[in-house]
Amino acid sequence: MGRIQQLSKNVINQIAAGEVIERPASVVKELVENSIDAGATKISIDITNECRNIRVADNGSGIHPDDIVLAFSKHATSKINCGEDLYNIHTLGFRGEALASIISIAKVTCTTRTKDFDYGTKVVCENSEVKHSETGCAVGTIMQVDNLFYNIPVRLKFLKSEKTEFAYISELVTSIALSNPKVSIELKNNGKTTIKTDGINGLDGVIKNIYSKDLFSNLKPVQKEDKLSKIKISGYISTPDYTRSSKKDYHIFVNHRTVKCPVFIKAIDMAYKNSIPNGKYPFVVLDLEIPPEDIDINVHPTKKEVKYKTPNQIFNFIMTSVQQGINNYGQNIDHFKKVTNISDFREKENDGNDDVFVPENQINTKLIKNVLENNTGYAHEKNETFQPQYSQKPVFSKSQNNFNSGTQQSFIKEEIKQRDKIIGQYKDTYILIELEEGLEIIDQHIADERYIYETLKEQHNPASQLLFVSDVINIDIKESEIIKENLSKFKKFGYEIEFLKDNEIIFRKVPQLLSKYNPKEILKDILENIEGDIDNLEEKILITTSCKAAVKANTPLNLFQMEEIITRWRGCKNPYTCPHGRPISKILKHSEIAGFFMRNK
Repeated sequence: MGRIQQLSKNVINQIAAGEVIERPASVVKELVENSIDAGATKISIDITNECRNIRVADNGSGIHPDDIVLAFSKHATSKINCGEDLYNIHTLGFRGEALASIISIAKVTCTTRTKDFDYGTKVVCENSEVKHSETGCAVGTIMQVDNLFYNIPVRLKFLKSEKTEFAYISELVTSIALSNPKVSIELKNNGKTTIKTDGINGLDGVIKNIYSKDLFSNLKPVQKEDKLSKIKISGYISTPDYTRSSKKDYHIFVNHRTVKCPVFIKAIDMAYKNSIPNGKYPFVVLDLEIPPEDIDINVHPTKKEVKYKTPNQIFNFIMTSVQQGINNYGQNIDHFKKVTNISDFREKENDGNDDVFVPENQINTKLIKNVLENNTGYAHEKNETFQPQYSQKPVFSKSQNNFNSGTQQSFIKEEIKQRDKIIGQYKDTYILIELEEGLEIIDQHIADERYIYETLKEQHNPASQLLFVSDVINIDIKESEIIKENLSKFKKFGYEIEFLKDNEIIFRKVPQLLSKYNPKEILKDILENIEGDIDNLEEKILITTSCKAAVKANTPLNLFQMEEIITRWRGCKNPYTCPHGRPISKILKHSEIAGFFMRNK
């Protein structure tokens, strides 16, 4: 081994650049974040020469001429002063590594001017050497990076194709634009504009500009604040029936900084659990605002990782916020505004007045559902095996002695009838509804399954049916252990199981909803659905029970039966998908239908 020697400044910077500058997108990230930190409201990004030439121009505060050489030095920054500042970060950059790293692996020209000077400064950097001179320019900064990795052929060799590298840049700029909607950002590739935001119309405008109005129409707002902990979350999430094939569209930010945060991602996944199919993911744009002293973003040079003081609190806050956003669908029930003697329609108790005006955004869809489900009789004219019968205790206010339940239920059902003009069934499986905006197609089994699932989940003591005769069911050793360890979970949903032998059981009771089904089939479905996920057994029992109890496909229904299914489904918290994640309804817009038949003119 040779003698130890001190590495040169340029080599040190090149080594450090390996952590900070991975690819052209890393340069764009560092320069654009500097522009935002400088208070820029307009940023232009131009990419040329197979993504090796990068120009970033902004109208920010600029760099003071006395600081220009220092700005390109290692660990020189205007954003922190001491170690304590690391726990109170309010900027996107703060390490002072980016510019020093970039000038060690590219030829850089910087033109900058502050508002306090009539002239600007031009800086030329190559191999970590900095030369500067006076020049005329507008207030702001223009960073021109040329021939990226020109002196590191190994790194240059491992760059992907121009198309792939620009895709990384485009993805990055999209994320920055979404997290900074008040900044006008334009991205060009070889002179062609690919992304452009105006910085005026907020997050709504950014989403519509980058994606489409169609996507935006499938989003629900998320807005929640915990004033005690000083945390806040805002943004948009897609409805469960509008999904993507990957998590690429998880745009998550902490204090406007793009992060890859397992806590954040897991909270979103949990909120959508049993709402979307396996292998599908929502579109998410969420920004979590939290006191800087409660997080640590100094984990990695890319600053994408984040640590929280109270991760469990953050996880639950994000998850419940997303769940509330998903449940915003219930606010579309705009007919129920004037309610008599039902103070529980408000989320909080009313002050005792008999007549309550309920704003749209305070409607308690849970109570609406409970009111609707008191009129429970399904007609059985066409199909004797159509068995769902629900017996729910009415949930009314203390003034229920003066409440004409029949009249009120009729009023609510009539309101839904007026909105939902049922045309009929298609293939004895889908209910067709004429809406003002088009034709809605609803899967009767999935809609009914969603209602039963939510109903059972909210019940504490579901009604059971005593079985006088039950087949003996043979089970294997593994199944026997699962059942023995989880008897209380089965009982919670109305199942009472008795062991005759270690490998033989009988059902003493089953949920009333399933009284017409063979217990052997029910248990088989439950055990098959577990798939080794023992911890999730309770959910599997609930889902299987709901699926078994719901009206089946290929079942003819009369108008009353269809009305009952639609009425109950409309009152669900999550009316988009069944517990397995399958979509429940599809709306064919009238404009689409008319367009096909050339009736738009």
